Amino acid sequence: MVVGSMSVSAKKLNDKLLNRPYADLKAWHLGFSVGLHMQDLQFTNNGVVSDGGEAWFAEQPDFSPGFCVNAMIDFRLSTHFNVRLAPGIWFGNKVVNFVDANSGAKERQNIKSTLLVLPIDLKISALRYRNLRPYLTLGVMPTFDVGKRRASELLHLKKFDTFLTVGLGLDTYFPYFKFIPEVKFCFGLADVLNHKRPDLDDDPSTMKYTNSLDRISSKMIVLTFYFE
Repeated sequence: MVVGSMSVSAKKLNDKLLNRPYADLKAWHLGFSVGLHMQDLQFTNNGVVSDGGEAWFAEQPDFSPGFCVNAMIDFRLSTHFNVRLAPGIWFGNKVVNFVDANSGAKERQNIKSTLLVLPIDLKISALRYRNLRPYLTLGVMPTFDVGKRRASELLHLKKFDTFLTVGLGLDTYFPYFKFIPEVKFCFGLADVLNHKRPDLDDDPSTMKYTNSLDRISSKMIVLTFYFE
């Protein structure tokens, strides 16, 4: 009787330590997230010299944090694997500097973006330890930029891009919800530079900035806080 009463007491104590002990057994559940991200551009400069003797090189001198908000639906596959969909909208900007290697002249462009995103992640979770459970994610993320483009801009970026993503996070269990901080690294697959600029037919000299680049690819770092 003494041993039995001690076992029941120990079980009750352990149950009190575990918040939401059956949350991960659901077939699916919903949530949302807010976060910050930084957008980076990787330039492939070709060093082409224009008719005016200019050789322009592009760089991104600094980074500005953007804001992101997502809905989320998570599907349980097994004890350690989940598939997570998180459609959302991200706001950000990228600053591009052009420098003429011959004269030292500079031009600057601020590229603003409003991205519709659809991250699709495979979530690989470790075993739960009390109210913590670390995990990794692998996935893809199509994006579509709904922001407007002005004809006077030095560069135009394509609307559509696709990223490969890898992330890590920590499920933190509270009595009524899960709070999940996550860091994700995103690597763009496509060349997002728009090489054709019919809007510059009236001012063909402005094509020197586009012609100085062979390729532009995107990268992002995202800090997200999920609530499930």
